[in-house]
Amino acid sequence: QVQLVESGGGLVQAGGSLRLSCAASGRTVADYAMGWFRQAPGKEREFVAAVSRIRVNTYYQTYYQDSVKGRFTISRDNDKNTVNLQMNSLKPEDTAVYYCAARSLVAATRAGDYDYWGQGTQVTVSS
Repeated sequence: QVQLVESGGGLVQAGGSLRLSCAASGRTVADYAMGWFRQAPGKEREFVAAVSRIRVNTYYQTYYQDSVKGRFTISRDNDKNTVNLQMNSLKPEDTAVYYCAARSLVAATRAGDYDYWGQGTQVTVSS
């Protein structure tokens, strides 16, 4: 079983950047497809980005919600046992608690498909 801890959240002005990290313990992230989700007050948890467990043609496959494409980048560092989410050009509507998640099979976009979750980190974007 893997334990996940997110960090890197905070308060930033619109147009700014943040880098979220998800540190794993207990198991290696190399064993999992990894995802980032977010939940704003009064809203359901929504998919943000995911990265595959294995490489395809030397690259990990990545997936993004349409609203973050071109602004957010998910990456994994199996040596450091972490998964990161680089967030640029942040908007007030990106404000939410961001969660890291892991699943043993292929990457997915539904929260219910993930088996392990972190506690979340707050991201607040001011206008």
